[in-house]
Amino acid sequence: MSENKSFFNRLNVQKEILQVNSGIPFGFESVTNPELGIGGAYGTWGEEYDNIRLRELVSHRLGEQLQDADVMNLSELGFTSRHHISDLTMEENLKIEVEIGARILREAARASGWKPSEVQAVLIGMSGPVSEDYVELICQRAGIPASAMKVSVHKACDGSVGGLNLALNPALGRKGKPNIAEELLGKKVLVGGIEGLSRFTSNAHDKNALQLFGNAAGVIGIIPGETIKFLVGKDHEAFDGGGVLAVHMNYPHSGAKPEGESLVDITQESSSHIRVAGLMHEPEDGSPISMAGPMGMVKLFVRTGVQVVTDVYNEYTRLMAKLGTPDKHISVGIVHHANYKINQLKAKHLQNGGIQFPMPWLLSDFGNVSAASNMIAFLRQLPLIKPGDNVLFDGFGAGTYYDVLAVTMGGAS
Repeated sequence: MSENKSFFNRLNVQKEILQVNSGIPFGFESVTNPELGIGGAYGTWGEEYDNIRLRELVSHRLGEQLQDADVMNLSELGFTSRHHISDLTMEENLKIEVEIGARILREAARASGWKPSEVQAVLIGMSGPVSEDYVELICQRAGIPASAMKVSVHKACDGSVGGLNLALNPALGRKGKPNIAEELLGKKVLVGGIEGLSRFTSNAHDKNALQLFGNAAGVIGIIPGETIKFLVGKDHEAFDGGGVLAVHMNYPHSGAKPEGESLVDITQESSSHIRVAGLMHEPEDGSPISMAGPMGMVKLFVRTGVQVVTDVYNEYTRLMAKLGTPDKHISVGIVHHANYKINQLKAKHLQNGGIQFPMPWLLSDFGNVSAASNMIAFLRQLPLIKPGDNVLFDGFGAGTYYDVLAVTMGGAS
C-alpha cells in the first residue's frame, strides 16, 4: 500500500478557492499519456481532514462526541485523509458542484487533446446527485454540445465502471433501449465519477460512513475501439436484501422489481440524456446511508466480487488462447477503493484460485470516494501503462452491483 501525502500539496495539483459561502478549496490534477492518446483529470474540494482531525468533524455532524470505541482505524483501511465542505444551502451545493463538474469535464477533455465542443458523449457515475439533471448542467457549463449523449449512472460506488462498461460492452444493450456501446464506437467520450459525498452524508447518523467517505471527481477521455478496446466483461446484480449497506436513492427509480427482473431502470430523460438507475435498499430511518462495520463490508463485497472477477478472468484467458496469445497477462487491475482490507482479501482469494495480477492501492489521500475512485486510480496508474497492455477494471457498489471488464489499451493515432 502506497503512502500518499496531502493531495493539495502534490506537485502538479492546481489549486484555487471557489467563491461560494466563505470560500471552498478546490484542486485538480490533469494526466496525459501521449503514447496511448488517453488523458483525464481528477480532483477534490473542501477542507482536508486527516484521521485525527476527522473526529472533530464527525462529532459535529452527529451532534455528540464520537467515542473512542467508535473511532475507526482508518490508516489500516488505507486512508490518511479525506475532503469535506461545511454545511451549505442546497443552492450553494448546486453552484459548487456544477462549477466543479464543469471544470473537471473541461480539463479531462483538454488532457485528452480535445476541445469541449468536440466531445460526443459524457457518462458520469453519481451515488447521490445534487440534482436530477446534473450531467446536463455540467455539460452545458463546460461547453459540451447539447447534442452529445449524456448518461447519468446511479449504481453507487460502481457508477463509473458501470459507465465504462456501458460505453465499451455492446452485450449490455437492452431490447428497446439504445445500445450505448454501439453508438459510441469511434467517438470522443468522457467517462467518470463525480461524488459530493460530504454533502450527501452530512445528515447521516452512521458513524462509519461519516469517517470513510469524502468528496472527489475523476473523469477520463477515451475513444472506444481506438484508444481503448473492449475484450471481455460482465455486469452482475445481487440485491442487498439485508440492507448491509443501505443508501437513499437520491434519484428517480420505479421501485421494487419482480423476481428475475433487472434492478436497473434505463430511462430516456430527454433527447440526449439517458438515466441508468439502480435499486437500493434504503435506510429505514430516512437517513442518507447506513452501513455495517468494515467486516460487514468485506462479507458483502468479497465473495460475490471474487466470483465476478473470476468469471471475467476465465473468459479473458479463453479469449487470449483463441487469439493465440495465451501468455498475455493482465498488466494491472484498477479496483474500487472501498477500503484496503477488502482489496487485500479479494487479491488473496483470487490468488488461491490461481488468479494473480497487480492491484495497486492508489487513493490513501482521498478516503472512499465512491464512483470517483476507479477513475482516479486509473489516472494515477496511467503514466505506467503502455500501448497493448491489458487492464482489468473492477467496480462494485451498494445495491449490490458489480461491473468487471478487461480492455486492451490502443495507441495515439
